[in-house]
Amino acid sequence: MHFSKVVLAVAVGTVVNAQRPQNTSICDYYTTALLKNNTASNQATLLTLLVNTVVIGNYTMPNVGVSVPGILAPGTSDNKSVNLAPYFNGMLASTNTGKDKGESVNFLDGGGADPLKMNKPANDNTSKQYFLLTHLYQFFGSLLGCSMQGMPGFDAYGGDASMYEVHKFMDLGKAEMDYFIMQVGLAAASFGVAKDDITAVATSLNTVFNQACAPPATAVKAQGDQLQAICIDQSTCPKAQNAQCDKYATVQKPVNATGAAGGSSSAASTGSSMTATTSGSATGTRTAGGSASTSTGAAAANGYSFAAAAAGMAAFLL
Repeated sequence: MHFSKVVLAVAVGTVVNAQRPQNTSICDYYTTALLKNNTASNQATLLTLLVNTVVIGNYTMPNVGVSVPGILAPGTSDNKSVNLAPYFNGMLASTNTGKDKGESVNFLDGGGADPLKMNKPANDNTSKQYFLLTHLYQFFGSLLGCSMQGMPGFDAYGGDASMYEVHKFMDLGKAEMDYFIMQVGLAAASFGVAKDDITAVATSLNTVFNQACAPPATAVKAQGDQLQAICIDQSTCPKAQNAQCDKYATVQKPVNATGAAGGSSSAASTGSSMTATTSGSATGTRTAGGSASTSTGAAAANGYSFAAAAAGMAAFLL
């Protein structure tokens, strides 16, 4: 089942016929639609809601009825079991700390799921969890074209420029990447993002990050072209056009960490199901597609009205 069909299969409701203007970014459009004022602070809130939902699954009540397991919940993708939690809880020596092999890092050391449910990155501002989540807010803010980012209220992304370097010791394959991108799409759909916009974002994620040996590309405009492939298992990842495999190091498979702290239970998904199942590609296409900031689409995602999503978000934030 292709990504768009998976999303459509879980959606029933009232259609609102409106379109995102072609010259308005996804971030700007949905910040205004859901939070009314397109400010830096509101853009940061939107990205916090989106990313936290991607990580732990549905936690805002009510939502428009789309179930999101979250990337910390085990599931299946491409008929393969997927469990991304060990990459986050320190059970695998898979983090690039600047050395010649991966090390164990617990990225759930700031309270796990509890602060995310309160719309925060962590219980503090010094933990690895805080570092990871705030960088995710900023990175996706850049990908989605947040025009106010960099102003007071929403910092510009200042993390690593190469997503390959960040993820090089994780040895991620197609199933893991498809599962991650699926959670991004479902999280967006749960807030009423239009199917066309979800497909555009997923296509961009596939094109830039989900192809082995991908040539340098720009993810964050200010950082320029960098190696960005996260899917590096050449036995399962589709190979990029104009592949430049010589620019990528030999893949190192992560090993189990001895005495790693922090099990996955502390940040288990709050969605309706602890196990997610996906099949087929995340979008139905893995070839170059339109920019996530230029596509157009209906203002109601998969039949759900913005009124429901906006009302639920307002109730949650008040």
